Amino acid sequence: MNRKGSGGGCLKDASLQQSQIVALNVGGEVFTTTLSTLRKHPRSKLAEMFAPDQPKPRTDSEGRYFIDRPGTHFKYILEYLRSDQLPTQCVREVYKEALFYDIEPLVKELEDSPQIFGERVARKQFLAQVPHYTENIELMIRIARAEAMASRQSSMVVCVVKTEEDVARCQDVLNSLDTDKKSVVKFGPWKASPSISDLLDCIKMDVEAGGYRVSFQAYASEKGFRFKSNDYFYRFLFTWW
Repeated sequence: MNRKGSGGGCLKDASLQQSQIVALNVGGEVFTTTLSTLRKHPRSKLAEMFAPDQPKPRTDSEGRYFIDRPGTHFKYILEYLRSDQLPTQCVREVYKEALFYDIEPLVKELEDSPQIFGERVARKQFLAQVPHYTENIELMIRIARAEAMASRQSSMVVCVVKTEEDVARCQDVLNSLDTDKKSVVKFGPWKASPSISDLLDCIKMDVEAGGYRVSFQAYASEKGFRFKSNDYFYRFLFTWW
């Protein structure tokens, strides 16, 4: 006789059959599915979570199994588990969830999609050729935050140089700065085909990915720079409130 509560709190097939309906609370979003759906890919985190030899997941006040993860895109995870249907929207967000739940087939299929392929392969390979790219993004943010005291906005100057010749020209301009010169963060050079405009878009995208509101424009000549116009200097404007 199978006594209730035996088995050290583990999920037993006698109490949770493959076809049994399971109610989930994923970060406050409620979903209903079957145990077989959750166990479809045995190596996934969901299958492990509901494996018969694992401790029972905790439940909320309504008895639904609770997963402490944002539930906004979990419906796409369930759609894939149910019918192998790939998302046509929110692809990047679903990809992050697929990585978290370790659903290898979904991860692989999404990595072949144009959205993720472009991000993981083309864009990252380009940025890998830009010296100190990640460190420069972090430096930009530190400078902007330091200048944000009691201000709605703060700005900083970025120098973007693609070729070694550009580096020399940029350095000549930097040497012309007076004692009140602003902090300038330099990106480049690189040998890949993307343009300066492409890199500026990448910088803006990655700064905004950190939750910041930022815009940029060509840097206008002003006191301290002894030149009329250039192709290398840009002002990035951070808006705080």
